[in-house]
Amino acid sequence: MKLFSVNALLLCTLTALPLHSNAETALADQELQEARSLVKAFGSKLKSALKPAMKSGGPVNAVNVCNLQAGPIAETISAQSNWEVRRTSLKVRNANNTPDTWELMTLLQFEQRKAAGEDLKTIEHSELVTKNGQSVYRYMKAIPTADLCLKCHGSQLNNAVSAKLNELYPYDQAVGFSVGDIRGAFTLQKIKQ
Repeated sequence: MKLFSVNALLLCTLTALPLHSNAETALADQELQEARSLVKAFGSKLKSALKPAMKSGGPVNAVNVCNLQAGPIAETISAQSNWEVRRTSLKVRNANNTPDTWELMTLLQFEQRKAAGEDLKTIEHSELVTKNGQSVYRYMKAIPTADLCLKCHGSQLNNAVSAKLNELYPYDQAVGFSVGDIRGAFTLQKIKQ
């Protein structure tokens, strides 16, 4: 039996296949689908708040709405699920969104995948990690920069937007993006029970 275990481990190592049971694989698939669903809900609710704000008061109003509503939207989704739901970036606007080590490494991998030609809409990563002695399922999904994003995250902001950003986010780094850049990522984690 030992020989089979060593051979199975060697085979999995050589072929880069994880040693997971069907139950573990099904659970990971379920968690992945849950995470994707929560990202979709978060993105949808945030867009639903930002579009009318942008239409009624332009980008300055959208900055205000994002400042006041993005955090509470994430908190509500987190409270309704068993996940911690946030956003992060290599260039954060809000210091509370600074990436931890795992997020930073994942964001850097996302940039490599983008440089290799992968479609931004499909860039995601999930992994079971140990954090503070607990098993934690982690998931990230890249946020592509669209044309509308440039009003608040681009290289040439109008003076009113710049003034509002300086007022609300004095240490803002989330500018200078172009269409097609990775603006950041949705980041989720869930402690496995």
